[in-house]
Amino acid sequence: MNSISHAAKFRKALETNAAAYGVTLTAEAVEGLANYYEILNLWNSRLHLVAPSSPIVFATRHILESLVLLEYLPIGARIADVGSGAGLPMIPCLIARPDLEAVLIEASGKKAVFLREALGKTSTSKRATVIADRFENVVAPDVGFVTCRALEHFKKMLPELLQWAPPTTTFLLFGGEGLRKEIENAGFTIMPTLLPNSERRFLFVVTKAE
Repeated sequence: MNSISHAAKFRKALETNAAAYGVTLTAEAVEGLANYYEILNLWNSRLHLVAPSSPIVFATRHILESLVLLEYLPIGARIADVGSGAGLPMIPCLIARPDLEAVLIEASGKKAVFLREALGKTSTSKRATVIADRFENVVAPDVGFVTCRALEHFKKMLPELLQWAPPTTTFLLFGGEGLRKEIENAGFTIMPTLLPNSERRFLFVVTKAE
């Protein structure tokens, strides 16, 4: 009963709050996101993928914040997600947008196993590849976008990440003011977007300065 209640609360939170995040969700997308929420909860106690949270907080802080990316991704976009961990932000984006393709790069072998399982359970595995390695050890894939949601925790890697991707890449990075200063100091132009229902969390759209 408890799991059913949590699932119902999660679905309702998605549907109630999507508009505030500029997100439109089909019934199929809500179903896929609910499947993702279920499998993540099953694995979370073993791998500590995300901090424990209520269904409402997970739906808004994790899922809908991730889906803010969609506004910046054109039809057919290919994205590299660095430090995928729990699959955020990329797996929700793949679920909501069947036209997207992605490479998920995750250094932890155990988390990479989870990512493959989650992609399979959400019927997105044909549009995504999981690489179990550090991004520094991987040749940058042929993508137009690079995203990272955990970069705030390893800002020292920022210069290497910015140099790693192809020159025409657009970076979509989640973080706070500290990350903003690091990006600007690295000589990149930046367009910050304050995330809904937040005072300090941003999505930074980053391109090389002309």
